[in-house]
Amino acid sequence: MTEAGNPTADARLRAGKTKWFALGALAAAAAAFLVIAIGGIGENLVYYWGPKDLRAAGSKSVGATIRLGGQVAVGSVKRGEGVSNLEFDVTDGTALVHVVSRGVPPQLFRDRIGVVVEGTMTNDGNFESRRLMVSHDNKYRAPGDKNVDIRELMRSTEGLDDAPAPRAAVAGSPP
Repeated sequence: MTEAGNPTADARLRAGKTKWFALGALAAAAAAFLVIAIGGIGENLVYYWGPKDLRAAGSKSVGATIRLGGQVAVGSVKRGEGVSNLEFDVTDGTALVHVVSRGVPPQLFRDRIGVVVEGTMTNDGNFESRRLMVSHDNKYRAPGDKNVDIRELMRSTEGLDDAPAPRAAVAGSPP
């Protein structure tokens, strides 16, 4: 009797093919992992550090893309020529990092506000920011003066003015 008609031989042949397929799939996955690991995935990482962490890292932090979080130190904001030249210090209460920003600061930017700046540490010890974000709570606080004219307050908001009341559109009439 030949092995071609033997059911146990067919089962062994299928099990062998399945084993080789599984080994091939694992080898392909391992090769893909190595390509990603060696191919520079580390260049695309962004580290989130506070001023104390950044100072502790020393020269290891130079050149890496970092998000630095903390508060703007009191009295440290210096505005340069134009709108987009800004220097300030970020603190976490224990360490300071001097930040040089060339972007336009958000409207809420000021002393003691929480910030996250994205950029790189330079060899001279400054943090060069490419992106500046402020963090604030979402609680609205009305002006403290109880004698505030709400209409005047609304008018002072940018983009609002005493516009004429809208009129009904009539078919065939000019706009």
